[in-house]
Amino acid sequence: MNPYVLAVFLFSLGLGTTLTFASSHWLLAWMGLEINTLAIIPLMAQHHHPRAVEATTKYFLTQATAAATILFASTTNAWLMGEWSITHLSHPIATTMAMMGLALKLGLAPLHFWLPEVLQGLDLTTGLIMSTWQKLAPFALLIQMTHSMDPTLLTVLGVSSTLIGGWGGLNQTQLRKILAYSSIAHLGWMIIIIQFAPQLTLLTLGTYVIMTSAAFLTFKAAMTTKINTLALTWSKNPILTTTTALILLSLGGLPPLTGFMPKWLILQELTKQGLPLIATLVALSALLSLYFYLRLCYSMTLTISPNTNNSITPWRLPSTQTTLLLTVSTIATLTLLPITPAIMALTH
Repeated sequence: MNPYVLAVFLFSLGLGTTLTFASSHWLLAWMGLEINTLAIIPLMAQHHHPRAVEATTKYFLTQATAAATILFASTTNAWLMGEWSITHLSHPIATTMAMMGLALKLGLAPLHFWLPEVLQGLDLTTGLIMSTWQKLAPFALLIQMTHSMDPTLLTVLGVSSTLIGGWGGLNQTQLRKILAYSSIAHLGWMIIIIQFAPQLTLLTLGTYVIMTSAAFLTFKAAMTTKINTLALTWSKNPILTTTTALILLSLGGLPPLTGFMPKWLILQELTKQGLPLIATLVALSALLSLYFYLRLCYSMTLTISPNTNNSITPWRLPSTQTTLLLTVSTIATLTLLPITPAIMALTH
């Protein structure tokens, strides 16, 4: 793609999200979401591969449906209550519709079916943008709407997302699909706590963005998209393999890695709010996610020769990729747990 054209699309991507961040009026927020969607579509379809085109079409249709639902919800609210402000979404029908539209935009279960399919059709760089940047604008709207949303609906969306995100990834062999289900599970954690502590949702979103970036950039550096090619990285780049295993365990939420911090604080907050049953359920669903991360770690670090591997060995060309972003995100993914007390002081 022409660098100038690429710059325009990336600028539009940033502009759309910034518009949604800055808006207090539903129409402006909707416009930001639309600019965002339209800017990423050419980036998704740039490889002209049938899979990429199919993924782009699926993405466009789901995002257009979600945007139409959100616009309809806000118009309904304005019609019935005479209020266009995001924070004054007060009619129950409008609130539920806007919530479901945003859930479809994010890929929360049970509206998650498009996410693994779309992510599977994209290259790792565009997949990274879709898994991280594209989640920011809908969350900005959700946090502004929190006080008027139905707590039962939020809890159902959150618990079902953590369970389906754990369950769906169990039998996958494609790394992008595994990361898609991991994304659904993390979104569930964020949604379940948004009604009690929106600042914890922001913390979880921040750590999720850092950890997912590290995972995608690692797979990009290793040039791998399947488990069986992941098993061959050990002999080529042992240090990268070690950090990859740690990144995956951090995504699973194991101490003493960064991924443990948001889960720990969320479970603590849920217990404080008198919801021990839901806290137990999401903690158990985290075990499901942990199983498929451990499966990846096992295939990377414990299946070296004499095991025969049936996949074709890729060419070992010297890499020309820049690794600064990978280094920064990996360090942040592995070492931020000690700053938990500072974060707790900031969030309370």
